[in-house]
Amino acid sequence: MSYATKDIRNVCLLGHGGSGKTSLAESMLYLTGAIDRLGRTPDGNTVCDYDTEEIKRQITISTAMAPVEYDGRKINVLDCPGYFDFAAEAIAAIRVCECGIILVTAKDGLSVGAERSWKMLKKAGKPAMFYISKLDEEHGDYNRVLEQLKEKYGGSICPVTAPRSDGKGVIDLVHNVSYSTEKGKTTKGPIPAEDAAMAESLRESLMEAAATTEELMEKFLDTMELSQEEIIEGLTAGLVERSVVPVLCGCAVNGVGTVALLQAIASYVPSPLQMPPVATADGGEIPCDPNGPAVAFVFKTVSDQFGKFSFVKVCSGKITAETSLRNSRTDSVDKLGRLYTFCGKKNTEVKELACGDIGAVGKMDWKTGDTLGEGKTVSALPPLDIPAPVYSMAIAPKNKGQEDKIATGLARLNEEDISFTIVNNSETKQQVISGTGDIQLDVLCSKLKNRFGVESVLSPARVPYREKIKKKVEAHGRHKKQTGGSGQFGDVWIRFEPQFDTEDLVFVEEVFGGSVPKNFFPAVEKGLREAVTKGVLAGYPVVNLKATLYDGSYHPVDSNEMAFKTAAHLAYKEGIPNAQPTILEPIGSLKVTVPSDYMGDIIGDLNKRRGRVMGMNPDDEGNTVVEAEVPMAEMGSYAIDLRSMTQSRGSFVFQFERYEEAPGNIQQKVIEEAKALEE
Repeated sequence: MSYATKDIRNVCLLGHGGSGKTSLAESMLYLTGAIDRLGRTPDGNTVCDYDTEEIKRQITISTAMAPVEYDGRKINVLDCPGYFDFAAEAIAAIRVCECGIILVTAKDGLSVGAERSWKMLKKAGKPAMFYISKLDEEHGDYNRVLEQLKEKYGGSICPVTAPRSDGKGVIDLVHNVSYSTEKGKTTKGPIPAEDAAMAESLRESLMEAAATTEELMEKFLDTMELSQEEIIEGLTAGLVERSVVPVLCGCAVNGVGTVALLQAIASYVPSPLQMPPVATADGGEIPCDPNGPAVAFVFKTVSDQFGKFSFVKVCSGKITAETSLRNSRTDSVDKLGRLYTFCGKKNTEVKELACGDIGAVGKMDWKTGDTLGEGKTVSALPPLDIPAPVYSMAIAPKNKGQEDKIATGLARLNEEDISFTIVNNSETKQQVISGTGDIQLDVLCSKLKNRFGVESVLSPARVPYREKIKKKVEAHGRHKKQTGGSGQFGDVWIRFEPQFDTEDLVFVEEVFGGSVPKNFFPAVEKGLREAVTKGVLAGYPVVNLKATLYDGSYHPVDSNEMAFKTAAHLAYKEGIPNAQPTILEPIGSLKVTVPSDYMGDIIGDLNKRRGRVMGMNPDDEGNTVVEAEVPMAEMGSYAIDLRSMTQSRGSFVFQFERYEEAPGNIQQKVIEEAKALEE
């Protein structure tokens, strides 16, 4: 069945891990008849957490779709991960939804995950709602959490449902009714007499908050009353402008509050038509026009044993199996073929996807972040704003000879999860995988084993040190070899000295009188360039080196290029150890953003890491941005340590800046580690 754009609602469930997002999605599916039995996360039988790793760990790892039909509306519910290692999934879901519903539990209140979700929605300019979950938990307190939200986010916080005093249901303040839930069945009725005064007081605040337009404000000030339709109109306008943040409540496990939430989404969450046009990367706009040219955005890719599916949001027009779309990235045109909607892992083939709807296209060579459209040219939508990876480890197969299997498996997994990167570091001879944190990398290793049959091990990524010399030396390299017929003879004198113009080797010749013929100069340079790839202290590349060939000798018969190349090697081996070689370590520029309360811990930790604090500045969110320079060798575990120090409220960006001479004790440690690797 195809729905008109005005009847489509796209919402994503956000919040801290364990706040009840998957259970709420399950409750919405069950109460609308999409499923006939209620699954539970501990039992591993929910619709949205279907992946082997999700069932094993009892956490959501990737965003799952749960479309439900209610009151003539199609509601696409996207259940997002709460763990920060999988934040990229939530960012992608926010991109294609018209509203984010942030879950906070009645017991724990405003969590770090909820705060982060709010920031993501704010950055994306998307409406936000709060849902106070797990009302039945011991020590749960709806009013305390509501006050917390008001204190943090101000007057925009507006309760639209409240728990009944008997604990059997919720009061819908917008529609002025009560929902009671017993044994999984919800019935609608009048507000209980004992809750009437409380409901009346909250409804007055609601009407004031809903007076978002000049017309509604005038009416409210004149009559102190708004009709139900006017409240709904005001809430929708306020959501779009982010001036109103509705607060709902419930308990997903027994269904309390779920119908009221569905009614809220159907009534006043904006449809795609009510949202501002989508901005393109080139500064243009794409309005949500059901009759316009088809434009779709790929926000997620799933690659499993059944094939590859590209999940798309139709931003304009509609798409059918016969539609051909041009990819703005590759400029190739593809006929779509089969279209699907997904409910968890179950797919259903459909004939079309209407403007504003979310679905999937099978077997397309598209990537997450691609924009597709009709016509000869397609304006690309901005790419997903995925945070740069901050945690790196070297990955290797448990059994030698399976390197290709790991590379193939990671490439496939990277199609699904674009938030991690894989780099083959030829210098350190390691394959380095970088992501958001240790849980993400652990999950990737598990998927490599389960889906591609290759066991892998993670180890710290080696730091790419450098070596250089500090004084000028002259060295002699002589290669003489006689074997029966023609022999080999090369003889060079080379001056080695530090230079600061370039990291690369600077080769100069000052040979007089033809002691070394010109045709052998390239061989000498080639020998030196091969030699500098391995320093004499710990085997790291030598940089900032100048080598001057100033004398030597040759044999008219036995001299050849190979002999002079070897002679250059010998001069390098003789000279560099006498030129005060030293080890350089990479230094990075670090920007840490943290709430001011944690400043003492952050500065103390940076001092332990041999960091130099360069400055501290406040940001727009009331946090402090600490700028520092820190050796790369000290940053391996920083992503995990920062989370621990700041209860996950801190974030950082780290970029390579330059190389500096390492302290003596660090140099000794690097040399010992290099020797151990050679053994």
